[in-house]
Amino acid sequence: MSSSALSHLRNVCIIAHVDHGKTTLVDSMLKQTGVFRSGQEVADRVLDSNDLERERGITILAKQCSVRFPDPGAPGRPGGEIKINIVDTPGHADFGGEVERTLSMADGAILLVDAAEGPLPQTRFVLGKALSLGMTIIVVINKIDRPDARPDEVLNEVFDLFVDLEASDEQADFPVLYAIGKQGMAKRSLEEEGKDLMPLFETIIERVRPPKGDPSAPLRMLVHDTQHDDYVGRLAIGKVVDGSIGDNMPVARIAEHDKQVRAKITKVYNFEGMVRTPCGSVSAGDIVALAGMDEVQIGDTITDPEKPAAAFPRIRVEEPTLKVTFLVNTSPFAGKSGKWVTSRHLRERLEKEARKNLAMRFEPTDQPDVFTVLGRGELMIAVLLETMRREGYEMAVGMPEVVVKEEAGQKLEPVERVVVDVPENFVGVVTTNLGQRRGQMVKMTNLGFGRARIEFRVPSRGLIGFRSQFLTETRGTGLLNTLFDGWEPYAGPMLRRPSGAMVSDRTGECTAYALDHLQPRGVLFVKPGDEVYEGMVCGEHNRENDLDVNVVREKKLSNVRSKNKDDNVVLSPPRVITLELGLEFVDRDELMEVTPDAIRLRKKVLEIARRPRRDAE
Repeated sequence: MSSSALSHLRNVCIIAHVDHGKTTLVDSMLKQTGVFRSGQEVADRVLDSNDLERERGITILAKQCSVRFPDPGAPGRPGGEIKINIVDTPGHADFGGEVERTLSMADGAILLVDAAEGPLPQTRFVLGKALSLGMTIIVVINKIDRPDARPDEVLNEVFDLFVDLEASDEQADFPVLYAIGKQGMAKRSLEEEGKDLMPLFETIIERVRPPKGDPSAPLRMLVHDTQHDDYVGRLAIGKVVDGSIGDNMPVARIAEHDKQVRAKITKVYNFEGMVRTPCGSVSAGDIVALAGMDEVQIGDTITDPEKPAAAFPRIRVEEPTLKVTFLVNTSPFAGKSGKWVTSRHLRERLEKEARKNLAMRFEPTDQPDVFTVLGRGELMIAVLLETMRREGYEMAVGMPEVVVKEEAGQKLEPVERVVVDVPENFVGVVTTNLGQRRGQMVKMTNLGFGRARIEFRVPSRGLIGFRSQFLTETRGTGLLNTLFDGWEPYAGPMLRRPSGAMVSDRTGECTAYALDHLQPRGVLFVKPGDEVYEGMVCGEHNRENDLDVNVVREKKLSNVRSKNKDDNVVLSPPRVITLELGLEFVDRDELMEVTPDAIRLRKKVLEIARRPRRDAE
């Protein structure tokens, strides 16, 4: 059947680098197509629905929604509308697995590029994936109202990127729109006066092809995502490629290793605006959610049990590059606030996450209470830890390490492409710091406005702990973006953390008197009144060695007057340990203790007498 039967549908995904305005643009698309009722209170970034996304201001999970737009080919005809299914994808490289998994649900992509920053590493990654799937690309240069916007130069950079990624002639002939997502405005040229997003909707309908598929053929659908619903259980989300599917319909699910399992669909939903709506039945081309298959996994094929079609290739994403050890929490404060604290609970939760997140892998070890989690980056691990601690889990986490593999007897390690955007006066210090981490400069561009953009290739392990140092060195004015850029021969030993730790030598409550005397020795992580235990890291020492300290010492009182007796103790605010900072700081002989109410750093061996000296290699 020709795709004209499916001409009322368009499936597009929105792809971009982090913070280039994808979710804000989707907000405006939803508002301008009447998805929200008049007077309805709508939050900003309405698709960033979970708490972590709203707090961090980034998209972590891909989301589906839809809008309806009048069909220009059938004006005035009742029901003459085109349904545009929109998939909003994450922009951060650590969540690239979400992008890879959901891209094939769409037939076209809106590539959003910041008018000042231009294409950045994740832009290259997501565009490369979209081009390899043969998608039609619509380029939207967003934030043209920025004072440092340079839309013409950015357009040239985007075209160079298409050429670099070997786009076909058809793909390289992309339409360009200029937009201000926050104001809900897009236009075809910079000279036009933009009013709304009408040019964007028209371009989607003109340039994105309708989905291919035959509604009369046997059912075929690939599961791209799974969600949980409190009422109907597990939901399988994907695009119906051929055939149709309805409530109470028997299906066959082709799982891993071509294992066929019979099931019955209890409910079929499609996406209308922001809402998952029961629809009875759906035919080829549409994006749906199916209830009734409790064991369904991402990558399964749903087909007709009587005329089973060939299974789709399983969804594969790029290999993880970072591994972290998860352990049962064994500190003296273990179990005080956590609800789920045993190795069984930890194993079940990590297995569940690995089934849902294809970019993450879970591996048990030869120790029953120690597990290895492999992921894309520190942010991905930090988001998993934050989610788990909010659910009531308690655990300890080791130092992040890169995944090393062997090929032809040679040890290979992952390498990242690092793009830094800094004021010109910080170029020297950034180049020196990355050079110490075995980074090689690839390219340097003067952006004007007193800023420079430099590209490096750096071993992934050289970047562990670099982000906070980079922000300190550039006084918070630098931008740092990274992207996995292949494997290279192992570069040899590298200094992990140049400074040692201040470690408590006893259990008790911190006192202002003790901390006041330790301030000159480094940066403190604790404040008066905090509970500490022997072996807990209380601060960063300003020298290479570890320092055992007494943070619970009290001032001895005597009946002899002292001139300075009543002087007030003034302490600097302690450095607050966040999950990202903890993952960057923790060393080989240390662990980060994560509980629902606290994040602490500690030595693996708590007792001073048994603890080996710090190894700086």
